[in-house]
Amino acid sequence: MTAKPKAIVLLSGGMDSCVCAALAARDTDASALHISYGQRTEAREREAFLAICARLGIRNQLVVRNEALRAIGGSALTDPNLAVPDAQPELAAHVQQIPITYVPFRNAHFLAAAVSWAEVLGAEQILIGAVEQDSSGYPDCRPAYYQADNAVIRTGTKAGKIRIVTPLIALKKSQIIRQGLELKAPLDLTWSCYSREDKACGTCDSCVLRLRAFREAQATDPIPYETKGVAPRAQL
Repeated sequence: MTAKPKAIVLLSGGMDSCVCAALAARDTDASALHISYGQRTEAREREAFLAICARLGIRNQLVVRNEALRAIGGSALTDPNLAVPDAQPELAAHVQQIPITYVPFRNAHFLAAAVSWAEVLGAEQILIGAVEQDSSGYPDCRPAYYQADNAVIRTGTKAGKIRIVTPLIALKKSQIIRQGLELKAPLDLTWSCYSREDKACGTCDSCVLRLRAFREAQATDPIPYETKGVAPRAQL
């Protein structure tokens, strides 16, 4: 049998990265990278990462702590003085204003670590669960960003063969859920809430997008919520 290609999946513990991890576990010799960066739900996300890896049988794991993002601040996820806002009624597939939950250039930090590890492991793929549609409008979740980053990686690595793969970037959240259910991805182990670690708040952008997606997919969200807020209607 032909050996599967080596790949690294960036696994935050959230729904999108979990589906990516299920794809990686099915199609590649997968290793999983989790990066804590002083975010509000750091411990809960790490717990989700470990549980997802165990369920999917991904044994090669690396947990890294990034001190820079918390020190830099500027985001409600890393600065305790900034409140995580409730989702606004205009929350839609194409958000015009970047919300305060955006962590400045976060994915560049994550991908730099993943590329370094890929060089050591001999992996040529890095999977990341970036999503452009049905998202909060973060600039480092757009296809153009990954095209540019891949060009940098080709130039700045020894063999120049490592590439970032974004299998979910053009999908709606409901489509991601359906794909996750088909893959038997452990969505019950994931954590998406920006502000709480016991029960999901149900009102932050991430919770609202997730709840709306499960409703559109006609599926039941298996994680506990403090309150299941009403998802804002997407603007057309």
